[in-house]
Amino acid sequence: MKRNILIHPDPRLKKVCAPVDDLTDELRKLADDMLETMYDAPGVGLAAPQIGVLDRLIVIDCVKEEGETPRPLIMFNPEVVASSDETSVYEEGCLSIPDQYAEVTRPKVVDVTWMDQNGKLQQETFDGLWATCVQHEIDHLNGKLFIDYLKPLKRQMITRKMQKLKRERTRT
Repeated sequence: MKRNILIHPDPRLKKVCAPVDDLTDELRKLADDMLETMYDAPGVGLAAPQIGVLDRLIVIDCVKEEGETPRPLIMFNPEVVASSDETSVYEEGCLSIPDQYAEVTRPKVVDVTWMDQNGKLQQETFDGLWATCVQHEIDHLNGKLFIDYLKPLKRQMITRKMQKLKRERTRT
């Protein structure tokens, strides 16, 4: 089931999410809904707080090439356990901040641990867009948005655009 994506500024997007202690069928269904919502948007990542659920759950799939096999990852309690000193700059966007993009500098390579939908602990090293995406989504679980990395003036400008967008959407 496709879910509604919250638009910034929404106070739920600034909250720190609670760890998932008990993996329920309801949470597995939520993860499936999040993947459907992310693909429909379309996006490469989605965090539970973006649909108003304050649990530590993200979904990502950075396979974007036509004809390539999708690689959806469902991550409960994801955590960066190591990161490279080398950084990379990506122009990031966010489904909660539509049509706004800005360059963000992050570690180029990260090691991430998480629990999969079967309750198994996983660990993987991510590089490039995958590294950027997983860090961006984990930030959401900590109440942080990509615009929080920007200078105050640029951040305020984007926030004002989002407030205007929300006003326009409530009128229609």
